[in-house]
Amino acid sequence: MTAAATPSRRVVKCMGTVFSFDVHSPGVEQTALDEAERWLHWVDRTFSTYRADSDISRLGRGEYTLADCAPEVTEIIETCNRLTEQTQGYFSAYASGVLDPSGLVKGWAIETASDILVAAGSVNHCVNGGGDVQCAGDASPDQPWRIGVSHPLEPGMLAAVVIGTGLAVATSGTAERGAHVINPHTRQPPSELASITLVGTRLGRTDAYATAGFAMGAAAREWIEGLPDHEAFAVCADGTAWSTSGWSAAGQRQRPEVSMRSRCSTPSSP
Repeated sequence: MTAAATPSRRVVKCMGTVFSFDVHSPGVEQTALDEAERWLHWVDRTFSTYRADSDISRLGRGEYTLADCAPEVTEIIETCNRLTEQTQGYFSAYASGVLDPSGLVKGWAIETASDILVAAGSVNHCVNGGGDVQCAGDASPDQPWRIGVSHPLEPGMLAAVVIGTGLAVATSGTAERGAHVINPHTRQPPSELASITLVGTRLGRTDAYATAGFAMGAAAREWIEGLPDHEAFAVCADGTAWSTSGWSAAGQRQRPEVSMRSRCSTPSSP
């Protein structure tokens, strides 16, 4: 390991939130973190619905066709269409009536940033974007990552702790951004859940599934049981909680723990 390729941390403000990179041994050159940071800013410039000059905004207004946009825009739109089918219509890039693939884009951006670090030689790292997390390897030798899930109804408290290796954790709810998720079937904000957390291995799809699950409400439990390689924990609006069958209790009420181990997968599309 060179002097530059040491374990390191970096914080990046982008997409209206904060991203953090926590790279453990073996480290990577700072140029790899620079590349991952540039990637996040490029995603923001290309996909932000708050920027009038982004490809996605121009596409939504009809000023651009897909051929005018970056190739990744077509990739994201096609993935959103597949997710709409897979989620019984509860995930939609048009849930609010206008083109907005944000429910996929942030998780996909974090996942790809992690892939950049893997390609640069990082085996153990965590990329966190506004509470959605992609982890590779372990936190330390023989010690898995421990990811805390904030309680949506009790500020400063944890509702769950996710423990595992090579995992993705995504939460959808109202605590951080208010009622920003729309049920595409009713065009209204869902009200049954306060939050839902999904655990998988690749964050792009896991994040989108969390958005769909939150829109589904109580029906999400049975739907997620049928998803391969995913588990979920939800806090209902009345403060009760439920989890899927693979989410095991850690011994304290509403302090469950899920243990997932998987090898880091080959970088791929969400």
